Amino acid sequence: MKLTIHGYSTALFATWYAIEELGIIFDAGDGLVSGLMGKCGKFKNLFITHPDRDHLTGLLQFNQMYGYNKPTIYYPKDCKSFPFLETFTANFDPQSKGTHWIGIEAKECIAIKEKLVVEAIKNEHIYTSNGENKSLSYKVWETKKKLKQEFLNCSANELKELRIQKGEAALFEEQKSLLLSYSGDTPVTDYQRYNGSKVLIHEATFLTKEEQATKNDKNQHSSLEEVIQMIAEIEVGEVILGHFSSRYANEQIIEAIKKWSTHYNIKVPIYLMPIGKMKKDILNENQVN
Repeated sequence: MKLTIHGYSTALFATWYAIEELGIIFDAGDGLVSGLMGKCGKFKNLFITHPDRDHLTGLLQFNQMYGYNKPTIYYPKDCKSFPFLETFTANFDPQSKGTHWIGIEAKECIAIKEKLVVEAIKNEHIYTSNGENKSLSYKVWETKKKLKQEFLNCSANELKELRIQKGEAALFEEQKSLLLSYSGDTPVTDYQRYNGSKVLIHEATFLTKEEQATKNDKNQHSSLEEVIQMIAEIEVGEVILGHFSSRYANEQIIEAIKKWSTHYNIKVPIYLMPIGKMKKDILNENQVN
């Protein structure tokens, strides 16, 4: 499945990604509605990774304009900001009823369409001393039924008879493919977390490990160097990098992507969500590396 992905992502200011074919929005920072305009009405499922303001303030306008469409907003269950927002929007925009707000936990799977499931993944962006989980990453799985090996040579009539005798579950096995992984804000801790992703959207707030290390007393992020190193060790199809700090110029980021891609011998295409710019259909752009 070829994905049409629109988005905006600059650290501290706003982050959101919209995937047309899946009807999913990941995170909802400022500019979501003004960027997508009428297309917003096509999206019924919003998955928010954590309660930082640059990832959720676009929900106010989205709810005001498209609450009638009965969208569902999924968020980390232990975050108190979202029930507050739900109450606030109900009072502030009482005419915009219909939005469902659902808190979810890590490892929870949400069926969004036939054969499409979103899995919530615990990440390490927000540390909590009491074990609460306030930040998530997400994976989108596509499931298909495949005829089991032992029945491949059966005729149509034989399969029909076997289906009657044994039931469909005995003839088919489920195959899962990882269509897309979305990191949200998170440090790089587990290389296998996104292995097998056809598309990986990952944050890269800082350019080097050294810069990332100086911020260890705050919510955790990734460095470009660490992300590229991870990509070199796993199998992914295409990569979108975003959430870069505005301390960098886009030219500086492109130069760094090329440098680390060469250093780690990266062959998969990498696309850049640039500082301060919205991108439409980013996978149809020229790759950076």
